[in-house]
Amino acid sequence: MITMQPAGAAFASTADVEPKRITFEQLSAHAWAYTAEGDPNSGVIIGKDSCVVIDATATPLLARDLIARIRAITDKPIKHVVLTHYHAVRVLGASAYSGEGATEIIASRATRELIVERGQADMDSEIGRFPRLFAGAETIPGLTWPTLTFERSMTLHLGDLEVQVQQPGMGHTRGDTIVWLPEEKVLFSGDLVEFESAAYTGDAHLGAWPETLRKLRALGPEKLVPGRGRALGTAAEAQKAIDYTARFISALYDTAVSAVRDGADLKETMRRVRARMDPEFSHVFIYEHCLPFDVSRAFDEAHGVEHPVIWTAERDRAMWEALR
Repeated sequence: MITMQPAGAAFASTADVEPKRITFEQLSAHAWAYTAEGDPNSGVIIGKDSCVVIDATATPLLARDLIARIRAITDKPIKHVVLTHYHAVRVLGASAYSGEGATEIIASRATRELIVERGQADMDSEIGRFPRLFAGAETIPGLTWPTLTFERSMTLHLGDLEVQVQQPGMGHTRGDTIVWLPEEKVLFSGDLVEFESAAYTGDAHLGAWPETLRKLRALGPEKLVPGRGRALGTAAEAQKAIDYTARFISALYDTAVSAVRDGADLKETMRRVRARMDPEFSHVFIYEHCLPFDVSRAFDEAHGVEHPVIWTAERDRAMWEALR
């Protein structure tokens, strides 16, 4: 039986208080994955003379754990921090890297534009949704601003190691960025790819996302660090994660488009989405957290709302109450 959120369900992830087991594992000669049972992942690349961190964590306090793990294996400076997109859980820990040699915080130009437009609202919204992930929020000095932006692609050279930073297309947000090691075929996808976790689509471009995933498939990754979920250690597993994400996105958006075509309202659209998606996805990380935001965005996009509506703390709560 498919049901709506129970009336007493805690808002978003406010009831998620249990600590997660963190894994820091080497994937290739130069790449490491920092994962935590469905919490947002980070990546690390250690080159000849310096390091790159992909996604800075939610707070400077949390970033210090990742820094300590890096320092356990190298004393090379962390010269670059790459932001895969603008969401607070990915970027607000960036200030912790200033004392570790970080000279550049890199993001796509579209990501910077989104920070200008909605960064403060997103920060306030996400802290309310995920209090555990924002432990030490008082250590956040403010919004994280990139010091270097790019369009489409740029390349870093860590000695003789080539690190490609690319904006392959829209999906999770308008500014999504990946990091690709072509020699080692390691892909850091950000939230363009998830594995055994819900895809958060509250700020997504759902119609464009499948084509962006096609481009990631074409790279032929043999290792993949998704936005959430465990790191994937083989080419087959990497493709499986991309396919998993594609199924999630298509099930959500196709159902919403069909519901809107039939004249369904938001609650009826949610009911239809749950009927289709619960059997495959209801057990995965943050599914119940994401689904109301996901359906709201899918409903909007199906109505022709191209630019995602800004989420505020007030809009979060109103939507949650409307869909309970």
